[in-house]
Amino acid sequence: MLHLWGRAGMIRAVRRFFDQRGYLEVETPIRIPAPAPEPHLIPQAAGSWFLQTSPELCMKRLLARGVPQLYQICKCFRREERGSRHLPEFTMLEWYRAGADYYDLMRECEELLAAVAGELAAGHYGSVAARTLAGLDLAPPWERLGVAEAFHRHAGMAVEEALARDLFEELLVEKIEPHLGRSRPTFLYDYPAELGALARLSPDNPAVSQRFELYIGGLELANGFSELIDPVEQRQRFVADRRKIRAAGRRPPPMPEKFLTELALMPPAAGIALGLDRLAMIMLGAHRIDAVLAFTPEQL
Repeated sequence: MLHLWGRAGMIRAVRRFFDQRGYLEVETPIRIPAPAPEPHLIPQAAGSWFLQTSPELCMKRLLARGVPQLYQICKCFRREERGSRHLPEFTMLEWYRAGADYYDLMRECEELLAAVAGELAAGHYGSVAARTLAGLDLAPPWERLGVAEAFHRHAGMAVEEALARDLFEELLVEKIEPHLGRSRPTFLYDYPAELGALARLSPDNPAVSQRFELYIGGLELANGFSELIDPVEQRQRFVADRRKIRAAGRRPPPMPEKFLTELALMPPAAGIALGLDRLAMIMLGAHRIDAVLAFTPEQL
């Protein structure tokens, strides 16, 4: 039960952080007609619609309508994801800022986790948080490691070769992730362009996207990027991703036409998704995601 109290305190601290910075907390529909087509995610059907894999598309539409910064804590659903660190139904924190880029969000991640850790350490579950974070240096700046350098350093292979041989994900999981975020959190950034479906390409190097993932203790915690706001390019990427989904033997979801229409009105912005179940694992010292849930799927 201690973990449930700690989880509740953590979520209160997250809300306080964003509320104090003037972010608008929003709620968007969980059941939607057209999620973003993502080859590596399988959405859960709900009648002829789908349960969201992320609130991203609706939140960006709110940015396009003039909300300058917003956040949401909500349930997301992804089929065929269950393990010690994965759930088919999980809790996501997402936030978006107009006028920001992915470097801004890296700094905001540093500030968010420091604020949450501080509140947990001062609360009734402080001893748990203190023991968990004792060997982890949260003082900014955290490590920033480029994807190309990570593959060279830990996998002994150029990232281009890994992509060509379809080994990127395998090497990332087996060779690279175990080294990330051990003594302090690590931002793995500048992903190959083809792996940044909704991210803006780097103006200095169009072969990479302005995308990062945050790792703590080898655990991937968050995925953020400078947002792509060109509806023509975004449609082209969605078409390519739908092609990949068909090649994998699945039917792609419908094209999210209303999102593409409003994307033309969206200002330059950055956004990030952070798994709150995994953050609770880190903050409360749990080794399995089950330990920070009120009920596991198997208990229902």
